Amino acid sequence: MTKLSFGAHPYLLGFEQLERLVERTAKSGAEGYPPFNIEAVAENAYRITLAVAGFREEDLSITVEDRQLVVRGRQADDVAERVFLHRGIASRAFQRSFVLADGVEVAGATMEHGLLHVDLRRHVPETVVQTIRIGRKDAASNGTGHKEGVKT
Repeated sequence: MTKLSFGAHPYLLGFEQLERLVERTAKSGAEGYPPFNIEAVAENAYRITLAVAGFREEDLSITVEDRQLVVRGRQADDVAERVFLHRGIASRAFQRSFVLADGVEVAGATMEHGLLHVDLRRHVPETVVQTIRIGRKDAASNGTGHKEGVKT
């Protein structure tokens, strides 16, 4: 019995990268901090909200690398100036990754009340109908459109 991979299905031509995309998504989904929400705000618009309490805007970076949205946070170290009697709020660095589909772009990002909102928009391509002309192949043709043995 042969195992047919998702990207090698005979009706999915040109989707070989899909299996790599699923693997990459599975690897990036193991993170647990910071918590986040993903919501559909319109038909072709999404919002990712991350709980980043304690982080300032300059502590955060948002990049898109190879169709992957990456949000990173790193707080400045001011521990030397402060004396904690109890420290229950973590100030650890984080990295959250989200794989974006083709046509999905970051529309902007805002911070309010300790929440980072990243807005995404999907551009829907126009439907294109293409008619393909069927060529005729002679019995003496070699498949390239030129007859064998005939000089042109």
